[in-house]
Amino acid sequence: MNDLLQLAVHAHGGMTRWRQLSEISAHVSISGALWGWKGHPQALLDTHVTLDPHRQRISYDPFITDGQRSIVTPDRAAIETHNGQVIAERANPRAAFSGHTPISPWDELHLAYFTGYSMWNYLTLPFLLTHPGAQVREVDPWSENGQSWRRLEATFTDSLATHNRVQTYYFDHAGLLRRHDYNPDVLGGAPAAHYSDGHKAFGGIIFPTHRRVVPCKPDGTTLSEPILVTIDLHDAAVH
Repeated sequence: MNDLLQLAVHAHGGMTRWRQLSEISAHVSISGALWGWKGHPQALLDTHVTLDPHRQRISYDPFITDGQRSIVTPDRAAIETHNGQVIAERANPRAAFSGHTPISPWDELHLAYFTGYSMWNYLTLPFLLTHPGAQVREVDPWSENGQSWRRLEATFTDSLATHNRVQTYYFDHAGLLRRHDYNPDVLGGAPAAHYSDGHKAFGGIIFPTHRRVVPCKPDGTTLSEPILVTIDLHDAAVH
């Protein structure tokens, strides 16, 4: 394992503890400008996510309204009732984003797929980078606001649903994830920087409790506005 990745995995709870997990659940609030552009400004202001940390499957409950939840895997997005009645579903959900830009409107299944695969990626980091579908290498360090961060560049295969194939992860001296750069294909490839802080331990695994996503310039510097996405993690449990 790459030495920086080894440091990051250790800082976030270690591989031994991670392999013991079968489920992660979290109470989250999600907001930001992106959701208004997409037509769902208040859809996920107070919800819970439950995911399998080793297989890409995640659910939001409630999803948009009380009484319904989302179920997302790489090849299916669905909305169903609590008794399992399917309200809407879409096979090959990524194909439905063809031609989309950051301001293209989304239906509820677009929203389910994007929020599903992206949150699964976020809550499994940095352990995700040990997946056979990820190849990592350390690249030049980065200085920002008086801090110096080491960086990993990850190239993902099609076996994983993620924002785009090549992404960059920034870690502080302790190995904690501080920034994550990507160009989401489903948003037309617009570059974004995802900042993480407020790291806390839940069941032996370290998660950031506050995240914000802002636009990123070609030179790697970022804009303070608009804040595209904020994710506040209020509580989490691992099993």
